Amino acid sequence: LTESIPDWMDQLGILELGEENWTREIHALNEEAAVILRCNGLKTNPSQLIKKLELENVYTDLISSYPEALILKVRKNVFSTSCFKDGLFEVQDASSQLVAPFLEVSPGMRVIDACAGAGGKSLHLACLMKNKGTLISMDTEKYKLDELRKRAGRNGVDIIRTQTIEDSKTIKRLAQTADRLLLDVPCSGLGVLRRNPDAKWKLSPEFIEKVKITQAEILRSYSRMLKPGGKMVYATCSILYSENENQVAAFLKENPAFKLEEEKRISPTESGFDGFYMARMRLD
Repeated sequence: LTESIPDWMDQLGILELGEENWTREIHALNEEAAVILRCNGLKTNPSQLIKKLELENVYTDLISSYPEALILKVRKNVFSTSCFKDGLFEVQDASSQLVAPFLEVSPGMRVIDACAGAGGKSLHLACLMKNKGTLISMDTEKYKLDELRKRAGRNGVDIIRTQTIEDSKTIKRLAQTADRLLLDVPCSGLGVLRRNPDAKWKLSPEFIEKVKITQAEILRSYSRMLKPGGKMVYATCSILYSENENQVAAFLKENPAFKLEEEKRISPTESGFDGFYMARMRLD
């Protein structure tokens, strides 16, 4: 009652995180989310962007330890600004901004973002690659990739090639072609409840069990696109161990050629931003 969540979700949270941690996290996830911008380094830098936004009466601050992030001092519709229309920034939570750098990309690489959606992390990857190399953004939903192409044009990104995943042959054709592979997989979204508060009542235990099966299938199948010597990041916006560390541990047990380099769990309570998980693995 205190945090306005269904009983099954409270029980699941306690089971996975322990009552003390879960109580702390769900409280943080019921607070209003800040509006965070990611500066597009292909067109400007944070200091310049702050000044340009001020000319449009949008006031922001830098965020320590998040080099490309700006936080709005007062909530405002930033999509109507000239800065947005000119592609100087994207709206992206600070925690989400940690995923692309975690993949350790460099200009000239061949990178695959295999669960790209509308492409927020693809655009960030392109920025980190300095718009040099090849970035294949894939998704099962064509309309999301259509939106990504529009966003890429606005951002001044031209290295992105979109690819709709139609069946297993799409993955097979790209076997062992990626220097870097991002799997930002479908998940429960429990780490981003403050942005989607109604999700607490739309989610179900059955959906979470199904999505965990999908996560394992994506890891098993899509990982084939990575070259030997390449690196892969598995990421979710969930705080459940069963969607995160447990999935990675099961995959590594079945695939000994992959070695875990680093795991990062981002707590909404500790960070003040969304809950995320990411694991970087190397294929020997």
